[in-house]
Amino acid sequence: MWKRFIRNLRETSVGAPPISFLRLQLLLSEDLSACLSEDLSFPRRGHILKLSDTVEASPDEIWSTIMSTAIIDSNSNANEVKSELSNCKLSVESPVDAKRHNANPFRIFIGYDPREDVAYEVCRYSILKRSSVPVEIKPLKQSELREKGLYWRERGKLESTEFSFTRFLTPHLANFDGWAMFVDCDFLYLADIKELVDLIDNNYAIMCVQHDYAPKEATKMDGVVQTVYPRKNWSSMVLYNCGHPKNMVLTPETVNSQTGAYLHRFQWLEDDEIGSIPFVWNFLIGHNEVVEKDHSTFPKAIHYTLGGPWFDAWKNCEFADLWVNEMEEHKKKIKSNGF
Repeated sequence: MWKRFIRNLRETSVGAPPISFLRLQLLLSEDLSACLSEDLSFPRRGHILKLSDTVEASPDEIWSTIMSTAIIDSNSNANEVKSELSNCKLSVESPVDAKRHNANPFRIFIGYDPREDVAYEVCRYSILKRSSVPVEIKPLKQSELREKGLYWRERGKLESTEFSFTRFLTPHLANFDGWAMFVDCDFLYLADIKELVDLIDNNYAIMCVQHDYAPKEATKMDGVVQTVYPRKNWSSMVLYNCGHPKNMVLTPETVNSQTGAYLHRFQWLEDDEIGSIPFVWNFLIGHNEVVEKDHSTFPKAIHYTLGGPWFDAWKNCEFADLWVNEMEEHKKKIKSNGF
């Protein structure tokens, strides 16, 4: 017998609106239907279709069945949808793995400042576009954190953004469980976030790019004062082992009362509790350099730390074209697909 299934065609665990071809009606044999996980999901650029258990039919046979019986239930062009799906790959997981995959997307908190809204949107888009694993992205909005009673400290004169200190609430916001990432909004991701997740080492309380960075400029961004201090920019992109005992100190009370030195230099940790990540995941414009033909120096995440093309003073900065292209692509996706 054949049974009809209607599944939303949507991105996995990211809270983004559905893309233009909203639904597929799949005609699958009864024995295959039982193998479908609760969500049949097609990450837009993730290229993964998940089934929840091993089946007698081979993955190629299952995929062929799905492709040959797909009926488009939207205003999209059928060839466009099938072209999109043809870029996907099929993987078969055990029920336990499928549950873990769906239940625990990698959590990413992006620093948000109202005057850099477009930077946040492009950073978010660049992650979602390339991710082959489910991710959950949330903006760290100071106004919302104040409303919830999680943040109450007054803004200091040296705070260049609204997330200068809210970033350290990441473990608390992640319920002190598992791994989560904080990243400044002025990043552009050029690689799959899975590659970064794969670097996680449970032996560490946090992991970050350990720059030796001393900026020469007196100002940055839209004219804010540049500051120099040990471990500068280490806190701009951090993987937090949220359940690590040492990170339990990062309560709202600590974040609202401790000094910038204590927080930005990770003084609640010993040096050997801080893991290192290759610099290409926090490639500082004006500091790091690409070595021709040396792929180990090619940036996977560009950090426009001095200011990005969304500021008039930095429209022609290094790699400005990559950010502008990403922004324009994002706008087109919103207009055409509601991404």
